[in-house]
Amino acid sequence: MLSILALSVALSADFHLPPNLPWNGKSAHLIQPSHPLVTEFELSEGQSSPDYSTTMAYLNKIATEHPDIFSIETIGTSDQNRDILMLRAAENPSVNKPTLLIQAGIHSGEIDGKDAGFMLLRDIATSSKRALLKKVNLLFIPILNVDGHERSSAYNRINQRGPAIMGFRSNSKNLNLNRDYTKLETPEVAALVKVVNHYQPDLYIDVHVTDGADYQYDVTYGYMPSFASDSPKISQVLDDYLKPEIDTALEEMGHIPGPLVFVMNKQNIKEGLAGWVATPRFSNGWGDLRNLPTILVENHSLKPYKQRVLGTYVFLEATINALAKHKKNLKTAVLTEQNQLPRQLVGRRTYSKNPDYLDFKGISFSHFDSSLTGQKEVKYTGKAETFKQLPIFWQKEPAVVLDVPRRFYIPSHYQDIVAKLTLQGVKVSQVSKPSTLSLTQFVISDYQFDPLPFEGRMRVSADFNQTSMTTEIDTSWFVVDADQALGKLATHLLHPSAVDSFFQWGFFNTVFQRTEYVENYALIPYATQMLADNPALNQEFKNKLANDAKFAASAKERAAWLYQQTPYYDQGYLKYPILFEY
Repeated sequence: MLSILALSVALSADFHLPPNLPWNGKSAHLIQPSHPLVTEFELSEGQSSPDYSTTMAYLNKIATEHPDIFSIETIGTSDQNRDILMLRAAENPSVNKPTLLIQAGIHSGEIDGKDAGFMLLRDIATSSKRALLKKVNLLFIPILNVDGHERSSAYNRINQRGPAIMGFRSNSKNLNLNRDYTKLETPEVAALVKVVNHYQPDLYIDVHVTDGADYQYDVTYGYMPSFASDSPKISQVLDDYLKPEIDTALEEMGHIPGPLVFVMNKQNIKEGLAGWVATPRFSNGWGDLRNLPTILVENHSLKPYKQRVLGTYVFLEATINALAKHKKNLKTAVLTEQNQLPRQLVGRRTYSKNPDYLDFKGISFSHFDSSLTGQKEVKYTGKAETFKQLPIFWQKEPAVVLDVPRRFYIPSHYQDIVAKLTLQGVKVSQVSKPSTLSLTQFVISDYQFDPLPFEGRMRVSADFNQTSMTTEIDTSWFVVDADQALGKLATHLLHPSAVDSFFQWGFFNTVFQRTEYVENYALIPYATQMLADNPALNQEFKNKLANDAKFAASAKERAAWLYQQTPYYDQGYLKYPILFEY
């Protein structure tokens, strides 16, 4: 239990935050401090969240007392050897009902979903809300980032109102789990992916707490907008059927649902909003590519913890009802997307220069001269103000467009790539018989490494030339057909121009290495004979000398060019090793 000292610290720890809007929503009646299965959140009057051991004890207690509907599964183990547990809730599981996967604590300081989920599951087990299990099957992961959860402190998030003691954003290796959905280098996200592949949920909810500007909304959420989605029919069903019912339920219980948007200039919200579109490294971007309806919840960090948790409860219950009611529409959209592989996909987007407009429920603000920063800073007043027709700049513009091939061919020595694809659920086959194929190779013409590591990797971006080549493919090679249910995801992982591809995450950085070189005493006589034997190449060399002054003046560049024309030059240098069949 939370100590009196810690609780008093929590109650006074937000002196530095903007004044809060008063709140007295109807959802407050959901708290039951005298219930036999009361949660620590309720006992602390909405101030605290239990640690890992207390959380696991509660999980086991609720499952033990209600074994007819609850069971616990260990889905993985963290780097610090903590079990990652999932609660399964089902009544008559053989009946054809949709499955909802609820994930909390991927960022463990943002733990609202854990306490809201426990309250809802408790009420399902012990009250009239048991009827919810007649509608859906539930999978609930109370803490995904279990190691980060135990790196707890009252000082982990300076701009968040509670809980009093909260976990840390990244895991024990300082990796952000919500950047790992493509590269799969954390045991936590690998465990989540296995759950998705095994249970094939109909809807996936990832619960977070946002930061940034102050505004009136306490529960913001989003999914890939249909104009930017690779599964637009799914987005349309979420727009047309689920979102209206979720919003209505939240409003009726005293909450203000809002769009998942950010601010272009944190000093002045009136300059407009940023309509962020997730790439596949994020849960909702990844879900979109694999035709898994995915909702990213971002409760507003400046709202009190009690208000946020209760809003999450209402959100989850409303989502269950909406999913059950509109399951056929959603299933039809998923099947359509699985069976329609686009011939082109957007590999990277940029913000549109032309905004859309919306009325935004904000908070009034002023500016003051700060002696600390030496500039004008924003100060929120705690008073509601609606900004009429506020511009919002969405990431609408395609910056990179990928032509989707028929197949990808992977050399045998990239077993690590095959393993990651297989973990994702992508179908990978061994080539059945040797053949000679006309394939396309991507050759790097220019490249740039990021100046610093990101998520433990040296990311790289590149420009490419494409060359056609006749290639002998033997049975040691692997092949991935793009025309499969996860073909869009496979394309984003294997196409080097996609922003979250294995290539850009640095899994092929060895193609930038050269391990054999040449000495001029060997090169000069060889190149002299080579040019004499090849008049066309000799003329190309003369033209380059005549037209490129920098090249002509550099002995090093001349020698490098000549060496590149010889058969001794490394034929794998700057060549992406996965081959495409169009």
